[in-house]
Amino acid sequence: QVQLVQSGGGVVQAGGSLRLSCTASGRTFSDCSMGWFRQAPGKEREFVAAENWNGKTYYGDSVKGRFTISRDNDTVILEMNDLKPDDTAVYYCAADADRNELRVGDWAYEYWGQGTQVTVSS
Repeated sequence: QVQLVQSGGGVVQAGGSLRLSCTASGRTFSDCSMGWFRQAPGKEREFVAAENWNGKTYYGDSVKGRFTISRDNDTVILEMNDLKPDDTAVYYCAADADRNELRVGDWAYEYWGQGTQVTVSS
């Protein structure tokens, strides 16, 4: 079992930056690949970024070059820069028990954080 607790998020103007954190407990954190997803009202959950146990990363096209995923001990961080109104969503961190994979489908992730709201005003 992995428990994921998120922090960060909030309201920011377009062009601004935010940082999301997700702290894991339970199963050894290094055994998992970690991902971030987001869901805007009326839309399907969207892949944002993932990082495997070995530091390899992968990003969704809509955030590439603006968002950065990183891991520090038992925490995974999403740094979000140059935010746009279209980035407004509830953001979720997630853990994939296959630590080698960088999967974009939410079906692959067994454990989820509680979600945190990010709102970008124009």
